[in-house]
Amino acid sequence: MSRIIISCAPRISPYVLQELETLGYRGRTLNKLGVEMEGTMQDAMKLNLHLRCASKVLLEVRSFSATDPDALYAELSSIAWERMIPSNGYLRIESFVKNDTILDTRFANLKAKDAIVDRIQKTKGRRPDSGPSVDRTVLFLHWVENDAGIYINTSGDTIGKHGYRKVPFRAPMMESLAAATLLASRWDKNSHFINPMCGSGTLAIEAALLACHIAPGSFRTNYGFIHLRSYDERLWKKLLNEAKNKVPEDLEFRIIATDRDPRAIEAAKMNAEQAGVKHLIDFKVCDFRDTFIPRSNPGVIFFNPEYGERLGEEKRLEGIYKSIGDFFKQHCKGYTGYIFTGNLDLAKHVGLKAKRRIEFFNAKIDARLLEYEIYSGSKKRI
Repeated sequence: MSRIIISCAPRISPYVLQELETLGYRGRTLNKLGVEMEGTMQDAMKLNLHLRCASKVLLEVRSFSATDPDALYAELSSIAWERMIPSNGYLRIESFVKNDTILDTRFANLKAKDAIVDRIQKTKGRRPDSGPSVDRTVLFLHWVENDAGIYINTSGDTIGKHGYRKVPFRAPMMESLAAATLLASRWDKNSHFINPMCGSGTLAIEAALLACHIAPGSFRTNYGFIHLRSYDERLWKKLLNEAKNKVPEDLEFRIIATDRDPRAIEAAKMNAEQAGVKHLIDFKVCDFRDTFIPRSNPGVIFFNPEYGERLGEEKRLEGIYKSIGDFFKQHCKGYTGYIFTGNLDLAKHVGLKAKRRIEFFNAKIDARLLEYEIYSGSKKRI
């Protein structure tokens, strides 16, 4: 068993931990950027396949003490890298370094790379290439003061991108963030999910994938672990087959996604088709105020409106946020409403008191998922 660190965007670690427990694993929150557990390469492969909210799955090779670059080189060159990395392969080093002897992280990366390729050259007579690409073997160096660890980045490129979104529109949410907001909501995956202002459809598609228990990693064909000498293709195919869940022809509830821009709906349809769930989502070009809200089996209505990041936009958006609040009150009784926003000043114009304010980041923007209980009677205003 090895240490596995699952990295994620800030404020998402509680939902990664929730996913681990659903998969039958026991983990603990390491910090705001990750969760850790014990496991094997097979577990790492499974996590890459099933985790919706994570960024990368790191499998520890060794932890050790290193006071300076020479000590780092000595420790890393004592590891049998020739058993892990093909001599004709390709290597990238990523790192987090905080050591007084290192003024530039790139020097630590270079020292680590040299130790590894020199070892392979010595034992195999040939050294792998190295560079910035993340599409083959990727290693991660964590070095703080004298404590160091070297990890295989079994994901390679981030698994926060789920691989189905071929047509982005404007500034879409990262798929992992969309999934985390869904897990943070009270949606039970068995009642209507309504997504006005759907943009490229990420929230509606993630809702469909979640409801159908479709593994988000099944859309990707390349992972870091595939490029290791120990890669077991039969095991990976077995995990893929076990994860396959037949997409139903219909759902017992509706997923509705609307946007007033026909280009957004076209992009959303294409992305949903790539994900295999287009037939499960009712797409419509219309103003959000004209979105159909089913009366029976009320579930969740989820908005991700603009934040007004450009100068002068906020005044225009104040009316939009007020209209969203009016729409909640007039048409969405019995539902739980959500607004994901990076502008809390605009959120004040919704005119409803949020029951919960759940903290997230959208890239570097401090954001909130605001939850509103929409009763049949009147709601308190802020």
